[in-house]
Amino acid sequence: MAGSCTGPLGATSTVGWAAGCATSGTVSVRPDGYEEGIHSPPGHNCPRVSISLPPVAFFRRLMLGTAARFGIATGQVLFVHHGDRRRLCGKRTGIGWALVTLGPAPCPLRQYPRRRSTQEWITRMTRKVAVFGAGYIGLVTGACFAELGHAVVVRDIVPERIQMLRAGDVPIFEPGLGDMIARNQDRLSFTLDADEAVAEAEVVYVCVDTPPMPSGDADLSRVFAVIEALKGASHLTAVVVKSTVPVGTGERVRAALDAAGLEHVGYASNPEFTAEGKAVGDFMHPDRVVVGVWEDATAKLITELHEGVDGPVLVMDVASAEMTKLGANAALATKISLTNELATVCEATGADIEQVARAIGMDPRIGSHFMKAGLGYGGSCFPKDSRALRALATNSGHPFQLLTAVIEVNDLQSRRHIQRLKAELGGLRDRTVALLGMTFKPGTDDMREAPSTIIASRLLAEGATVRCWDPLAEPGAIEPWTSVSRHATPLEAVSGADAALIVTEWPELAGVSWGQARTVMRRPLIFDGRNLLDPQTMKGLGFTYMSVGRPTVSG
Repeated sequence: MAGSCTGPLGATSTVGWAAGCATSGTVSVRPDGYEEGIHSPPGHNCPRVSISLPPVAFFRRLMLGTAARFGIATGQVLFVHHGDRRRLCGKRTGIGWALVTLGPAPCPLRQYPRRRSTQEWITRMTRKVAVFGAGYIGLVTGACFAELGHAVVVRDIVPERIQMLRAGDVPIFEPGLGDMIARNQDRLSFTLDADEAVAEAEVVYVCVDTPPMPSGDADLSRVFAVIEALKGASHLTAVVVKSTVPVGTGERVRAALDAAGLEHVGYASNPEFTAEGKAVGDFMHPDRVVVGVWEDATAKLITELHEGVDGPVLVMDVASAEMTKLGANAALATKISLTNELATVCEATGADIEQVARAIGMDPRIGSHFMKAGLGYGGSCFPKDSRALRALATNSGHPFQLLTAVIEVNDLQSRRHIQRLKAELGGLRDRTVALLGMTFKPGTDDMREAPSTIIASRLLAEGATVRCWDPLAEPGAIEPWTSVSRHATPLEAVSGADAALIVTEWPELAGVSWGQARTVMRRPLIFDGRNLLDPQTMKGLGFTYMSVGRPTVSG
């Protein structure tokens, strides 16, 4: 594990360093505003640099920041340690340390173990990455790779989106993403030009959407449009598909690359397992990183790209990686539909689904995640991916009956509860209903497959007037949203309403002054489609309170 080094540390210094093989990368530190010091640790006749920074930020600045000026001469050995004030050198009580030689001499590297859950010591090779697609997945992928120290160019075909990103604005809402993009702007750029994106890239990540076709199959036209744009990019090392695709897509992409004269370019499936609203954290601290490959060299490359990510890397064949993504989403969708079916039985028998789900979820074989009764799942993944997997199974000669039932339960869930509300009000014509929440879940502005769309459409079809509140939703000038009124606060939305319907469990709704809301509503009726509020509290305030899988109470 050795390489050559050039240049004094007083300027940007290039050193050889390795994680399994020799390479070169920019090593520099921008110490302004941070504590720094040069010491000689016991047993090592070399300077020591101690910087009080979070480990990821420390190495981001160490490897890719502005040039350091510690006055260390060329050819010296530099001892680098993330200072935690516990020990001065080389003990496991510290985060770890590395020895590199500055200047033309070889640069040996030593890495010590660390505890993943508390402290991080990261040494990694920097790569040049092109990301195609600046949506939820592409932007998060590009920003997080830049955070890990890689040079990233994100390409999209929507001019307005690229203009916003170049101006420092983020076209989607994702907590932490804007800050991450801002602090990595020296390594992260945006373009409309495919040739510009791949000009210096080693790895291309395909992060375009794969919307459902009428048959339920995934539309892969955007994936293959990216592959078409790579013709002539013979300098590439690998193409990686992160988009959710049917099993067998990798074989087709491999054939397309070969036909384009890119037989030497590796291929990998690296599906995403991030949840909107916490995608940045999910990328940096995943449950697992799945890598599907045919060649060991490609697996090693993708593993190195993820060095610094706090999670295990699982290497498998391409088809298994593709199936893992679809199967994982199908399993989660199944838990949601199962819980909603149990809730329906609870409503008929007087049981409380919240207590039932809590008790069931305490079984470690089952777990409590996604055992939450409500109005059904939505978003860009579960509906699309469950239908795509069902279509894949059907096309393969296997009718996936369980998954078909899961989809049917979800499709009926919102409509069933509209019928409950209709029965309680004695009809919906000329009634005013306030929809509280529009996005498919809190923490995002995503309206794709949101239950609120079906609910608003059904209410309007039944002759109701619909008033809406949501802190982030931007549905655009499309139906049904052009036929509803939008309000700035929940209290404004419920004013004069015959019923308030909680569709998205935004935390703001738990803090609403419901006593005040009762005074401005025409009728004190709440349908809590997410079981956000406490039934007895709402009863005490004088509401008729309906929810999912729990008995209706009246004050």
